[in-house]
Amino acid sequence: MASAALLLPLLGAAPATARPPAGPPPPAGPPAQSLQRSFADAAAEYHVPPGVLLAVSYLQSRWDGHGGAPSVTGGYGPMHLTDARTALAETAHHTEGTEDPRGDTARAALHPAPPRPPAPAKLPARLTTLPRAAELTGLSPEKLRSDPAANVRGGAALLAAAQRDLGEPASADPAEWYGAVARFSGADDTATAARYADDVYDVLRTGQRRTTDAGQVMSLAARPAVEPDTAQLGRAGLRTASAADTECPATVACEWIPAPYERFGTDDYGNHDLADRPASQAVEYIVVHDTEGGWAGVIESVQDPAYVSWNYSLRSTDGHIAQHVKAKDVAWHSGNWYVNSKSVGLEHEGFLAQPDSWYTEAMYRSSARLVSYLAARYGIPLDRQHILGHDTVPGPTAAAVPGMHTDPGPYWDWRHYFELLGKPFEAAPGGSTGGTGVVTIRPDYAANRPPYTGCTGQGQPCPAHGSSAVRLYSDHDESSALIKDPAMGSAPTTGVNDLSSRVSTGQQFAVADTWGDWTAIWYLGQKAWFRNPSGQPAAVPSDGTLITPKAGVSSIPVYGRAYPEASAYPSGVPVQPLSPLPYTLPQGQRYVTGGKVAGEYYYSVTYDTASHRVVVGEERYYEIQYGHRVAFVRAADVELVPAAS
Repeated sequence: MASAALLLPLLGAAPATARPPAGPPPPAGPPAQSLQRSFADAAAEYHVPPGVLLAVSYLQSRWDGHGGAPSVTGGYGPMHLTDARTALAETAHHTEGTEDPRGDTARAALHPAPPRPPAPAKLPARLTTLPRAAELTGLSPEKLRSDPAANVRGGAALLAAAQRDLGEPASADPAEWYGAVARFSGADDTATAARYADDVYDVLRTGQRRTTDAGQVMSLAARPAVEPDTAQLGRAGLRTASAADTECPATVACEWIPAPYERFGTDDYGNHDLADRPASQAVEYIVVHDTEGGWAGVIESVQDPAYVSWNYSLRSTDGHIAQHVKAKDVAWHSGNWYVNSKSVGLEHEGFLAQPDSWYTEAMYRSSARLVSYLAARYGIPLDRQHILGHDTVPGPTAAAVPGMHTDPGPYWDWRHYFELLGKPFEAAPGGSTGGTGVVTIRPDYAANRPPYTGCTGQGQPCPAHGSSAVRLYSDHDESSALIKDPAMGSAPTTGVNDLSSRVSTGQQFAVADTWGDWTAIWYLGQKAWFRNPSGQPAAVPSDGTLITPKAGVSSIPVYGRAYPEASAYPSGVPVQPLSPLPYTLPQGQRYVTGGKVAGEYYYSVTYDTASHRVVVGEERYYEIQYGHRVAFVRAADVELVPAAS
């Protein structure tokens, strides 16, 4: 989350219901294909075209059952049938950082208490589709939550009911189900419902095939000639939402819900800063967050002038997007003022420390479309040194490092996300993970299940779950010590919020050594090892540009912000210290760079914009992948070196 943990309940106090345990790892042998048969049977029973049922489920869950565990919005099973009151009433919230969201040491730290809006008297229909499915099928809610075949029947029944409500026949032609699919999304506006239905029909036209998290091979044959009757949407009874004032691509549903720029209290204002980007400063980063709260509370919070801000929020159930701060202005979201002043922040409805609370395909797709649009508009490279997780934003000062946030965490599927962005993490042709080359971290998300603790209480094991993260050790042995982060002041752990000894999918590092099935990389000034067997690699060889300290020095400083030299500041703008972090980059080590950047500082500490200044110096920096987080080194301290194949 962009601020101190957003402890926002979706619901009021309600009886806690035990969360189902996570499902087991996929079986090793070929399973019986019972799920494919369940879709065929449910489609026949409720007279829904099988392709429509499969395509809807793919957009919801990619056919995964998640072991009966609910999504971030209380959706269960392959059809994402929602039962929010059961799933989320007992949701545990986690404080995963104490950072100042502005991260600007030129002004007092901002640590607002998160508001707690009242629980809605009635849940929206999009969060209660499972109870409705129970009514239609006669199946118990528990069975719909836990049994994939029953869940698919419930989804088919809901689609059939939507078709009847629209006065449409139970046609065998998939083209005649557009309105029912749009209604199934749960969206209450035509734009979001249409975008959802368009995505379903795109899946139907192109076809899909994948192995589910339960090890079942599922397929949907392509139907490229399907042209749905989109006029049905006009009879769906949904409101018309305006995309006016938004900065979104036409391929998503987007509305403007502005964050306030207002004075409050004594000489204070919120909840963002006015600017003139990209004319004043380039927009160079997009920061991916999760909300640590439900949609209603998130939208309430961003409209509070005494709270913090981000540019966009994305809803889990249907991928709907709300924009709050113009891209030209600076939102308070990442805990690092240098990054804030040069980035756009995206909040995704979800919870870092709840691996069972999975993200929907609809939200992943909407997010990828928005990021692709913003990256093209501002010339942002589609790589992990520019598309940052909040967990990879560096602490701006030594004191800030321990409190920096760790979302979206190890359960965000970076590999799938970059596939949707059209920039999959590919192995370099003819490359090797040995020698002095470069590797891109790229484990198989579903099969990669490193153990974590702290999801349900300090020290308690988290459910086994697929992960984008790979754990690092001090030697080529899993019984060796974990890599220690010298800035954290504590021993490394397997805690879900402890970033000391792990790397993330898409990040690139220089190879330091190899030993059998193990690869070592340069990381936090140390040699860090991870298991990388050829049969199930955790990383692939790649290309990259490396930096190393110039000859004649034993080590160089590392920075969390790329600020100008003192002589660059004009009169009236306080000089900001460069503040090296408690790290060094030793002679002989190499790190992948994301490119050279100018030393810049945006002075913006008053409501009146007349005093605002962008200070640009002569000092230049290289952004590097230093540890789990990125960092900066002075260009004058380093030289570029080629990566050996």
